[in-house]
Amino acid sequence: MRPPTGSSTTIIRVDTTAFSTPASTRPRIETGGFAMRVKVCTVGRSAPWLMACLLLLSIWFPAHAQLVPVTQEELLRTPDAVHLTARLQIVPGPLVEDALLKGVPLYFAWRAEVIRPRWYWTDRRVASAHRTLRLAYQPLTRRWRVSLSNEPADGNSGAGLQYALHQNFDNLAEALAGVGRVYRWKIADGSSVADGDPGDYRVEWRMQLDLSLLPRPFQIGVGNQPEWNIQREGRLALPAIQAGERVRLEETVIGEPSLASEPDAVPGR
Repeated sequence: MRPPTGSSTTIIRVDTTAFSTPASTRPRIETGGFAMRVKVCTVGRSAPWLMACLLLLSIWFPAHAQLVPVTQEELLRTPDAVHLTARLQIVPGPLVEDALLKGVPLYFAWRAEVIRPRWYWTDRRVASAHRTLRLAYQPLTRRWRVSLSNEPADGNSGAGLQYALHQNFDNLAEALAGVGRVYRWKIADGSSVADGDPGDYRVEWRMQLDLSLLPRPFQIGVGNQPEWNIQREGRLALPAIQAGERVRLEETVIGEPSLASEPDAVPGR
C-alpha cells in the first residue's frame, strides 16, 4: 500500500543487537558500527606459548642448591702427601628418600684440587683427586650399600665405574654419614707442592649429587627442584709441614672409623 500523496516518510535505521545469556557457552558478540567482532579465547592455542614461558623461567631462575652443613674441615700436609678430612651432614628430602626406597641408586661425587694462584695469569691446578660413592637400598636384606670408586663418572653411566670397596649399613642415616665423610683422603703428592711457601697454594673441594647419573626419567625436571640439588664446596689454605706428622697419621688412621676400616667393608670386585 502506497503512502498518501503529499505525506512525509521517515526511515529509521535499526542496528542489530546481540545478547547472550549468562549460562551460554557460545562466544560473546561485540558490535562496533556496522562491523561485528567475535572474541574467542582458546586455551589449546596458548598452551605451547605457556610451556615455553615456563621453560625460560626455569632457566633464568634455577633452584637454589640445598646447602649441606659442614661439621669438620681440615687439611694435613706431610712430606709425602696432602690429605683432606671433611664431614658433611647430608639430610635428603622426601622425594630423594622415596626414590632411594624405590631402588634408584644415587651417586655422590667428591672432587678436590690444589691450586696455585698467579697474579700475572690464570691460576694453575697442580693436583686433583676424585672419588664417586654409590648409595643404593637393598630391599631383600633391608640394608643400605655404599660403594666407593676412586675415579670420576664424567657424566657416563655409573655401571661403568670400577669400585674398590663396598660397605653395608643398617639404616639410611649411617649410610649418608659414610657418603658425606672423607678421612685423610690423599689429594696430592708432597712433591707437587714442594716448591714455594705454604701460602702459595690453596685447596678447593666440592661434594655434590651427580644428577647426570640418574635414570633418564628422573633427570627430567629434577635440576630445578631444591631437594635434588645437594652440594657443598669449601676452600682451605695449604698448611705447613709439621714435625712428627707422619707418625701421628699412622696412629690416627687405625683408630678412626672410616669407610675402609670398619669390619663390614669388603673389597670391590
